Amino acid sequence: MRIHMIAICGTGMGSLAALLQAQGHEVRGSDANVYPPMSDYLRDRGIPILEGFDATHLDPAPDLVIIGNAVRRENPEAVETMNRGLDYLSFPGALRRFFLSRKTTVAVTGTHGKTTTTALLSWIFTHAGLDPSFLIGGIARNFGQSIRLGEGEHFIIEGDEYDTAFFDKVPKFLRYAPSHAILANVEFDHADIYDNLDAVMAAFRELVRQMPPDGLLVAGVDDTNVRELIQKVGCPVVTYGVDEAADFGARNVRMDGERMRFDIVDEKGEEHPMASPINGAHNLRNILAAYAMSRHFGISPEAFRAALASFEGVARRQEERGEEAGVLVIDDFAHHPTAVRLTLAGLRERYAGRRLVTIFEPRTNTTRRRHFQEAYAKAFESSDAVIIAPVYHGDDLPAEERFDPMRLAADLKAQGIEAHATATLDETFAEALDMLQHGDLAAVLSNGGFGDMHRRLLAALAERARGIAR
Repeated sequence: MRIHMIAICGTGMGSLAALLQAQGHEVRGSDANVYPPMSDYLRDRGIPILEGFDATHLDPAPDLVIIGNAVRRENPEAVETMNRGLDYLSFPGALRRFFLSRKTTVAVTGTHGKTTTTALLSWIFTHAGLDPSFLIGGIARNFGQSIRLGEGEHFIIEGDEYDTAFFDKVPKFLRYAPSHAILANVEFDHADIYDNLDAVMAAFRELVRQMPPDGLLVAGVDDTNVRELIQKVGCPVVTYGVDEAADFGARNVRMDGERMRFDIVDEKGEEHPMASPINGAHNLRNILAAYAMSRHFGISPEAFRAALASFEGVARRQEERGEEAGVLVIDDFAHHPTAVRLTLAGLRERYAGRRLVTIFEPRTNTTRRRHFQEAYAKAFESSDAVIIAPVYHGDDLPAEERFDPMRLAADLKAQGIEAHATATLDETFAEALDMLQHGDLAAVLSNGGFGDMHRRLLAALAERARGIAR
């Protein structure tokens, strides 16, 4: 089948493209935002990417068009698809049609931690010999990819609460119809489609309601909203938590060099020592979630321990991009204030002794808006210095709705944190380069390309080091 994918470079769409290619389909796609790692990932697999959106990209006519959830109704390729009467599906609809209907679907849901937990669970199942299929919203470093079609019965998938497509406003995870799910946490997010927390809760409430009686819900009870949601559920529930009493918990948490060591306490009160290459309270909860689901499917504590020890994480999640002139540059996808706070706390713990300089881009549909203005003032407390880039496409939003970097900088300065708001990405780069010193840790936080900030900084720092050497 010849398949054309509109907005192919999104993490989910790019992953689906590779899955469909592995099934033998002829896949091509288009996107306005073509940048690594997804662009490299697709091109390495010989999947053509057409830059920009144009009706002529549908020539010759494909057998099926898959329309990404970022695509708007007025997109010229979407309009042409409708005008020609071509067969089309949403991203979740295509997943369900081609893959999920044949597998036991295990969805990882929640506001935070989905990608890391999905990658970890996929690695645990693979290491245990279950040969799962998986779809992860990022590149899992153990696999070098975000997707795989395995021979086993399980399909492990990152379950997003974002809507399916402009023609189907239902949350993606409902279209996946999982029989097994992890529900990690629930906060307000996606301000472009949800008016408030109640609307987000309604989406998760429907997910919980649809769980089949023979399924399983693994619930993170450290989260107040999750505790509320699991009061009415028609399937068995297993809980995990660090702060609250739960079926699966953790004790004796400590750092040992670059590894986090702890004991998992199971529902029988038995302790199982673990050593993890990923650290921080947020990752501890991710690990507990994966452990609880793994035990349900018969994976032993010993097998879990061995797999966890060799877990390499996910690209753009506390990823070391390089070190030049004594400055270590970290890339992370964190953007929601809770994720920013937890990520920076984890970096502070892991790289104790380094000055932490955070370079932040307000880029998502939520972070571009003022909703989290006050929350961000508390999110950077682990940083020694913060550089705030301009709001991505800020002029598209009314001034009264737009996030205010200048105000955030002032709020951080009031807490004794050095902070600078910049007017352009070039100014962001120059400010960062001027600030960074030997021994620093530069944490670059953005969910997009950020003007190739990591590469530019590393190249400039390398040039600085060569100048010093001369």
